[in-house]
Amino acid sequence: MNIYVANIPWKATEEQLKQLFAEYGEVSSAKIIMDKVTQRSRGFGFVEMADDTAGRSAINQLNGADFMGKNLVVNEARPREEGSGGGRGGYRGGFRRNE
Repeated sequence: MNIYVANIPWKATEEQLKQLFAEYGEVSSAKIIMDKVTQRSRGFGFVEMADDTAGRSAINQLNGADFMGKNLVVNEARPREEGSGGGRGGYRGGFRRNE
């Protein structure tokens, strides 16, 4: 199960996030999203748990829970929608000769 976690303190590490969720079951991965320019935490991330039941338990117990002074927002991650964001629109024409 893939879990979305928001309101993560900037000082938190991926290992600390993983340990927090490990109390509820096996954690496959924990990733805090970093800003590409500043290389600082963007305050959210994803935790992947091996078992859906353990994942739901973690969501129920950790949503709103205090973690390093901040209340976490925890819910099941929605799948990424294909084609959303990152697309480049705008002028796509090229040079045309008037013949």
